[in-house]
Amino acid sequence: MLFESLESVARVVVMALLAYTALIIVLRLAGKRSLAKLNAFDLAVTVAFGSALSSIILTSDIPLADGLAALISLALLQFFVAKASVRSARFGRIIRSTPRLLVREGRCLTEAMARERITRGELEAAIRNSGIGRIEDVAAVVLETDGSLSVIPAGGEGELTALRSVAS
Repeated sequence: MLFESLESVARVVVMALLAYTALIIVLRLAGKRSLAKLNAFDLAVTVAFGSALSSIILTSDIPLADGLAALISLALLQFFVAKASVRSARFGRIIRSTPRLLVREGRCLTEAMARERITRGELEAAIRNSGIGRIEDVAAVVLETDGSLSVIPAGGEGELTALRSVAS
């Protein structure tokens, strides 16, 4: 069916406006954490937000109040889980992955790369993007919890203290 009625189209437009406005308010109240780079937990909540929003907009069987309750519930769940993961290191390890060292002192850690399913080409691209032309000029490359690759150039003095929480 291409077109049901002007009333159904108007309902979708009004619901989209109201639900979108409510989502923006909920995300602002939820804080910056909701909008940060995504780890697996944050991605799941973001997908759930999108699913709830689309259901509110497109499904006439779902009242706006029920949809708003779903959005607020998701935001509260994310808030409490994030708070619990900060308070309890053990809970945090369950919810979030740990960063993984992929290059140490110019050498690729092939077992770690294989475990994380990172190719040599992806690693080299990250190194090039950081402005370094040789792997030998890299002190470390870390696969972060959000999936990004951090490149630390060689040449610094002393211990790389930022790597203390990184699994090797």
